[in-house]
Amino acid sequence: MTVAIEQETQALDMGGIEPAVYHRRWAILGVLVLSLVLVVAAVSSVNVAIPSIRAQLLPTDAQMLWIVDIYAVVFAGLLLPAGALGDKFGRRGALQLGLIVFATASVLSALSKSPTALLGFRALMGVGAAFIMPSTLSLLTSVFPPHERARAIAVWTGFAGAGGVIGSLVGGLSLNYFWWGSVFFVSVPIALVALVLVTTLCPSSKEAHAQPLDPVGALLSMVGFGSLLYGIIEGPEKGWGSVYPVSAFVLSVAALTGFVLWEKRANHPMLDVRFFSIPRFGAGAMGVTFTFMVMFAMFFLMAQYLQSVRGYSPLISGVAMLPFAVTMVAISPRGPKLGARFGSRRVVSTGFAVMPIALLATSFISHRSPYAYIVMCLVLLALGPALCIPTLSGGIVLSLPLDKAGVGSAVNDTTREVGGAVGIAVVGSILSSQYRSGMAGPLASLPSGSGAVASVARRGVGALGGLVHASPPNPQLTSLLNTAKDEFVGGMQLGFRVGAVVMVAVGLVVARWYPSTELRPQRVGH
Repeated sequence: MTVAIEQETQALDMGGIEPAVYHRRWAILGVLVLSLVLVVAAVSSVNVAIPSIRAQLLPTDAQMLWIVDIYAVVFAGLLLPAGALGDKFGRRGALQLGLIVFATASVLSALSKSPTALLGFRALMGVGAAFIMPSTLSLLTSVFPPHERARAIAVWTGFAGAGGVIGSLVGGLSLNYFWWGSVFFVSVPIALVALVLVTTLCPSSKEAHAQPLDPVGALLSMVGFGSLLYGIIEGPEKGWGSVYPVSAFVLSVAALTGFVLWEKRANHPMLDVRFFSIPRFGAGAMGVTFTFMVMFAMFFLMAQYLQSVRGYSPLISGVAMLPFAVTMVAISPRGPKLGARFGSRRVVSTGFAVMPIALLATSFISHRSPYAYIVMCLVLLALGPALCIPTLSGGIVLSLPLDKAGVGSAVNDTTREVGGAVGIAVVGSILSSQYRSGMAGPLASLPSGSGAVASVARRGVGALGGLVHASPPNPQLTSLLNTAKDEFVGGMQLGFRVGAVVMVAVGLVVARWYPSTELRPQRVGH
């Protein structure tokens, strides 16, 4: 009798998961986190290689912009269809396919001989990433029992937030010793190791009841999210009222509206839009969107500030951002325990209360601020997301039936990408407007024959700094550079203050909407 009771208790603890899979679940989590960091790091690592790529491949400004951004556009556009395909045909297979495509595209990117080729191969990396990222989170939910899923998702979330810093650090380290293509090539051995470990450790996992695919919904989601990101990226460059971003936004609204209407009518929708009426799902999606808007905006501003204003190298800049990554990895896994003790709503509300305080504190950074103050700001900037993202992401994924883990994961990931793109576009536009307005007077007062200097200065403080350092000592150029740094810092400060105001409003809405009752993860079929 005692043996039977012990066996029944053990079966309940394993949540119906095969014993062999259950006993290696933490090793599987390590593999999934490795695959996740690979994808997230690819967003930030290319940023540190921009000067080297410009020098070697000679891309136009438009080509350089799209070499950076095409990855995110393709990635976000394919996330929902890729998640649905993983649910139907197998999440391990989707992850393996994604790693193979990602590794192949990384090799081709590293060996590119022209901007056009690099642009195409970066897009192919986005295809691979779209299959990798939702598969990692959906596989995670299938190998952990219900009572451990929140903790595992919290670990996953911590590394998702830290991946941007890790990418900058690894990219800077690679460029310190190798050619520009090394920022892509370094991903190849990591992807191959992950592929072997996924094949060896991860179980197959898919929907218990196969449903027909939804090609119309997939097409509308790809067009909707792809054109939305295209418009967001092109807006600051071409002007928000110009034909390209306006046309992209119109197309996005039409496609996403069509997607919602189609999914409501479809017998087997790719994403049942009624999920958004679930408070934990809807509030979670909103919270993740705006939290990553703040995080990506911070990465965008701080990377430029550390290199262009303070003069740090790409490697030192990556090292300087480590306090953010350390805080994310250290605090995120504690989210479930905090939620169990104080309640999920209180933990989420605390995270959203910390974020505007952190943004406001960061808005007082100047080019003379001591690094100790920057460290304090980075820790505060990480603390808010570390507290709320695990609960929000867990709510999105765990509020759905386990059969829909891939789609839930894709929604979580899509909100991250869209939020990040919006954050970069908004602060980029604020920064650009402030910089150009502040530099108009000093550039107009330059002596005749200084057109080339003015042209470089209008491109940004980084470009002007490169010109000044490459030129013989010139007090007038040095003075112009100091003015440019002041204007950049002014724009950065304004961007952080706007972010603080936005996060106060979003925090109030999410705290009001997010349920106070604790989540009970659903099993397959429920």
